[in-house]
Amino acid sequence: MEKNSKIYIAGHRGMVGSAIIRALSKEGFNNIITRNSKELDLRNQKDVATFFNDEQPEYVFLAAAKVGGIQANNCYRAEFLYDNLMIEANIIHSAYLSKVKRLLFLGSSCIYPKLAPQPLKEEYLLTGPLEPTNEPYAIAKIAGIKLCETYRDQYGCDFFSAMPTNLYGPNDNYDLENSHVLPALIRKFHTAKINDDESVEIWGTGSPKREFLHVNDLAEACLFLMQHPTPPTLSNIGCGEDISIKELALTVKKVIGFEGELKFDTSKPDGTPRKLLDMTVLNKLGWKHKIDLADGIETVYQSVLEQNIF
Repeated sequence: MEKNSKIYIAGHRGMVGSAIIRALSKEGFNNIITRNSKELDLRNQKDVATFFNDEQPEYVFLAAAKVGGIQANNCYRAEFLYDNLMIEANIIHSAYLSKVKRLLFLGSSCIYPKLAPQPLKEEYLLTGPLEPTNEPYAIAKIAGIKLCETYRDQYGCDFFSAMPTNLYGPNDNYDLENSHVLPALIRKFHTAKINDDESVEIWGTGSPKREFLHVNDLAEACLFLMQHPTPPTLSNIGCGEDISIKELALTVKKVIGFEGELKFDTSKPDGTPRKLLDMTVLNKLGWKHKIDLADGIETVYQSVLEQNIF
């Protein structure tokens, strides 16, 4: 990409999209195109086609998606499947028609089979059943990966995909009804500290292990891939280290300064037992994460306090 290349960020208001904009701006890219959902409904094929025809972007970061945690994925299964299928299909097809030079599609580590060997290698895709609680979202993301792959094979499009692990950072969602585990824990422990509660309830047994990556690290990885001479068709983006939900809760508890106890509600679902990404592909290309988890949580919490987010 040249500094004045026309770059479209789909989903620029989300945690990932906004991080990519920050990373691009930091590197001096100055021709960034955005549209919010009121200006452009990405589920509408005609509107997306018109936008691409009018704007003619050269590079596309496809970070737009309907996202949420276990509860949201379970409650809004049809929306998670339909909305994500439409968003990615419309953008990828319009990018092909308007001859976009490169497109990077952002997926999710939940695409891999529930009981796949750990750590998760890219080739494990479609080798077994998915985790039932987020199957619709995972299926939509797999479809996006395959769209990029098939448009690359059939039409020669330079479209490729990246699979981030669990993310946290600026512009995260802290709604307890549909947020992911880390922001939910930050909010729970903060609220418990303010209310001087005796305990904080944690969903599940605390035994599942998860990997967490600061969204600023993800954004740098996305720029790294977009500017690489020969990016892989599919690559994981993570830190290569995981932590149990119980250990994560204890880390958040320490950062926030909550003095009470943890109580685990074992009637709630655990989700996938473990989800650690194999980072061999991206590490060999020369990229590695920089932000330590405890330091990242501390920075995020201080930002939450400064902005009075809750």
